[in-house]
Amino acid sequence: MTHHTPPLRRGWTTGSCATAATKAAWLVLKGHTPPATVPITLPSGQSVTFALCQCGINNATPFAEVIKDAGDDPDVTHGALIRASVRALPAGTGVLFKAGEGVGTVTRPGLPIPPGEAAINPVPRAMICTALAEANGGTLPDVEVTLSIQNGAKLAERTLNGRLGIVGGLSILGTTGIVVPFSCAAWIDSIHRGIDVAHALGLTHIAGSTGNVSEKAVQKHYNLPETALIEMGDFVGGLLKYVRKVPFVRLTIAGGIAKMTKLGQGRLDLHSKRGQADMPALAHLMAQHGASPTLVQTIENCPTVAEAFLYARKAHLPMGTIIAQSALATVQQTLTATPCCVDVQVYDRAGNMVGHAGPTLPPAALG
Repeated sequence: MTHHTPPLRRGWTTGSCATAATKAAWLVLKGHTPPATVPITLPSGQSVTFALCQCGINNATPFAEVIKDAGDDPDVTHGALIRASVRALPAGTGVLFKAGEGVGTVTRPGLPIPPGEAAINPVPRAMICTALAEANGGTLPDVEVTLSIQNGAKLAERTLNGRLGIVGGLSILGTTGIVVPFSCAAWIDSIHRGIDVAHALGLTHIAGSTGNVSEKAVQKHYNLPETALIEMGDFVGGLLKYVRKVPFVRLTIAGGIAKMTKLGQGRLDLHSKRGQADMPALAHLMAQHGASPTLVQTIENCPTVAEAFLYARKAHLPMGTIIAQSALATVQQTLTATPCCVDVQVYDRAGNMVGHAGPTLPPAALG
């Protein structure tokens, strides 16, 4: 008897939820009875219906609220209460967006929205305008839309917003309106936005790291500003492919022993779900660098790279540096002809550098 894993349930972006809430609030402003549900049009043209958890008039201001359902995606905004309130503006004003409580404001250049504006991305803005026109007999009304997210400032602490220069809360995001579970699209998008911000600030040196320990260590090593740090997690491929389009003078890739081993083995997605490091391949690499047949056999049978590293260290074999060199080769191959000075740093769990490859660069002058 075969068990079929049910497909992961899709969810809705903050942009879709905000669109539904705005449309309902506008209908109330136009004198309609507060609706229980409201249909919106996704960028694909598909129509979807949202249930409203509250809708009405508060202090003479029409508002509506939607609870975000992120589907099976482990999203910090899952279950968040997204609220839109609307106010009619003089004819010819157009649609103005305001950040209410829990929605961030952009403070740095390089993002899709200019500094000073509410952190409501272009696609959600366009979706909201479409919904307003639908609710207004086909023409775009003159209206101020204020979006807020309950506890948004607190939730934002668990995102990369602070580093991207988005202060005061979350961003209203989404390019399709749908959250595809585990697509990792949001993470890769935040990597791209981080690179855009660093580029717009004129930084010449950025560092991509696989996690917190390597990030703190590489920042200290090169005396880098926070805006130069790109938390790429497992998505080194997402970072490298984007750096081909937005080149920097210098790039450092930093990570733990196991993830850098996988990178050296040609993997551009370092997630454990995509498989462990290839221990026989690691043993073979060490053999090429003078490991004894006994050590090669031991490494091949090790359950983890961390354990293999301890045996190599006892044998005075610079495994960290050998791993760093193989990782650097993968990085350079992926960057193809991008003119960029690259180095790779390998760190242990305590944040000690145990391997390095590429030019030892002096700390960048902070501009």
